[in-house]
Amino acid sequence: MNIITPEAFPKNQPSVMRGWAFYDWANSVYSLVISSTIFPIFWSIISTANGSDKVRFLGFSFNNDSLITYVTSLGFLVVVLIAPILSGIADYTGSKKLFLRFFCYLGAFSCIGMYSFNMDYLWVGLLLYFFALIGFWCSLVFYNSYLPDIATVDHQDKLSARGFSYGFLGSTILLIINLAMVMGQVNEDPEIQKEMKLQMMQYSFVTVGLWWIIFGFFSSRKLPNFKNNKKVNKEVLWNGYRELRNIWNQLKSNKVLKRYLGAFFTYSMAVQTIMIIATYFGVEEIEWGETDASTGLIVSILLINLIAIPGALGTSRIARSIGNLKALVLVNSVWLIVCIYAYTIHKPIEFYITAACVGLVMGGVQSLSRSTYSKLLPPNTTDTTSFFSFYDVTEKIGIIIGTLLYGVLGDLTGSPRYAIIFFGLFFLVGIILLYRLIKTARLQ
Repeated sequence: MNIITPEAFPKNQPSVMRGWAFYDWANSVYSLVISSTIFPIFWSIISTANGSDKVRFLGFSFNNDSLITYVTSLGFLVVVLIAPILSGIADYTGSKKLFLRFFCYLGAFSCIGMYSFNMDYLWVGLLLYFFALIGFWCSLVFYNSYLPDIATVDHQDKLSARGFSYGFLGSTILLIINLAMVMGQVNEDPEIQKEMKLQMMQYSFVTVGLWWIIFGFFSSRKLPNFKNNKKVNKEVLWNGYRELRNIWNQLKSNKVLKRYLGAFFTYSMAVQTIMIIATYFGVEEIEWGETDASTGLIVSILLINLIAIPGALGTSRIARSIGNLKALVLVNSVWLIVCIYAYTIHKPIEFYITAACVGLVMGGVQSLSRSTYSKLLPPNTTDTTSFFSFYDVTEKIGIIIGTLLYGVLGDLTGSPRYAIIFFGLFFLVGIILLYRLIKTARLQ
């Protein structure tokens, strides 16, 4: 068996880098259609069909938005618990490509299964939503860990931004197709028209799964396979947690990387949570009037993704000019302003303005955060999967806290508006932490 190690693999191969970036094209349809657009609208419609926003589940009554955020938080908790185990196995056996494909297919087939989502068998639908989330986020652990394996430091910012750009473009194409499917349903009877649109939304879930499977397969074919002959045993199962502990110990002597992760944890908590709950915010807080709320929300998400492409590439160029950390301070400052403005909005045009601003910085903060972390890893690092597992665990714990805060504040106040302004504080703290880091980091 011809075994290729990450250290021996030649970096900066154009076909490999294109293949890696193309996985964003494959999987971003989940984050746009399922997480951000069609499913939130679908959920809002079916969960309020009885004229109330209260949902009975497992014998308890929940606010509809709070219930879905609690399920989301639970999904991220599972990711946090299993990712270290899987990354330890992947580093030991070199099987990150195998895990990438497994979670790609888990998420994709779960999306296809969500076609059957209904309130009569709510637990089945929520379980499929739960597995789709796990498939998406666990696959990213292995996908992200390929970045330092296939590209040198001077190529990582551009490659990371290219990946997000592919993702925004691909997901936007599918969303436009889904939008045509949903909005093309016209009937004189409003109830029949609503049922027809709901049916098309369910078909949209199927298209997400098929898109993810097909393009994910072709993308992963380009990635190197580091599989070796080592066998998994009981000891290896806990390697991931030991690796995380070892990485934590390394961070004690690497103050720059440790402080960067602290800043990343703080602002990423706000970024990821806002991206998850943005559509729910639009449904509840915007006075759509005669404008169809579904149409308005989908248009705003399209606006976000179209602007996010030049936003991600532009942020990469700004980073080359002023440095990664200063660029992150700039992007977080824009996020802070967006949160303050979002707290005041009520009209559709104001929501569109907010969406445009979010699009400008959404891809930039994600791609630049990923590549900055990759650049700050210790030189000649071989256990990249474990380092990125630590990065992903940090991000997911932040999302768990953020979504729980959103759910609790929604139940206590009846409005997500207060959560938005609360998340603005996290951006402020992130800016302060990044600014302090600029003076000590080798990445100015």
